[in-house]
Amino acid sequence: MSPDIIQDAEELFGSTGSPLSGSLDSQEGLVREARARFPQKPFCLVEQWTILRADLTPEEIAKVHAANHLPLFLFAHKVVEDSQQRFQPGDWVRSSMCVTFDEGFMFETKNTVYVLMGQGHEQTASLKTIFSFF
Repeated sequence: MSPDIIQDAEELFGSTGSPLSGSLDSQEGLVREARARFPQKPFCLVEQWTILRADLTPEEIAKVHAANHLPLFLFAHKVVEDSQQRFQPGDWVRSSMCVTFDEGFMFETKNTVYVLMGQGHEQTASLKTIFSFF
């Protein structure tokens, strides 16, 4: 294993980050809410998740915001339900960059709304690390 891969693994998995809470609502209730709030967009309910905050320079953050994005990505160890069956229950998923993050559990990207269930974490990581594992 190369030293870069080991360093990336240590950056991403070396700590649990800051604890966060997603929704504690039932799966059925979250499906209804996702469909009501984002009727034209596929959704994916996930557990055991981490919000990855990209470690960017101020200039890079300005570019991300200018593109109407937030410097956030989602990694979830467990898919609970995917409305388009792109992922099977139990699969893992990594999102593209976030567009909106509402109420601490609706994580929207350009193509999908990820509904964060239960407890999770947030941690900072470099883009290189975020993209190297997924």
